[in-house]
Amino acid sequence: MKLSFILVFVFILPIIRAQVPHWGPCPEPAVQPAFTLKQFMGRWFEIAKLPAQFEKGRCIETNFSLTTENSIRVVSSEILKGDLRKIEGTGVIEDLKNPAKLGISYSYVLPYTPYWILSTDYVNSALVYSCTDVLRLFHVDFAWILGRTRTLPDSTIEKAKDIFAGNNIDVSRMIPSRQEGCDKTL
Repeated sequence: MKLSFILVFVFILPIIRAQVPHWGPCPEPAVQPAFTLKQFMGRWFEIAKLPAQFEKGRCIETNFSLTTENSIRVVSSEILKGDLRKIEGTGVIEDLKNPAKLGISYSYVLPYTPYWILSTDYVNSALVYSCTDVLRLFHVDFAWILGRTRTLPDSTIEKAKDIFAGNNIDVSRMIPSRQEGCDKTL
């Protein structure tokens, strides 16, 4: 048992190094009430995030488009070392009673990961949270502040951080995303 725990830890440590690990299971934050998937569709720019190993570039944005009533196409892009890089995935509403709790996967061989919309006004900003438990001993957080434009007022960003904090999500390590010199787009 001890050896298997050590092996799991050794393999997982490099994956979570850039992320924000916390002891204990994932929090259960409140999500957007009466969420409407159709209104959420379109282009969103990453304004701020908790560090994520899979996001290293600048000008990060995601375009969501409806494929059925309960599923979406997800195209994310970033500029890394001068090249535009894109990745395409799918998203689904995993529980029709709670449509703000999406699952997103960028590979048909990997399971859907949580992609929860905690708050959005659909036209200016959105707060997204994802969390993965590791053996219920600790969890890895991902949190994003998204905007329909490449910048948001500081007051909007502070209010967003307060909403995360009010849901027991530690955003003390949240960093602004680089949205300058974005001449290449989706």
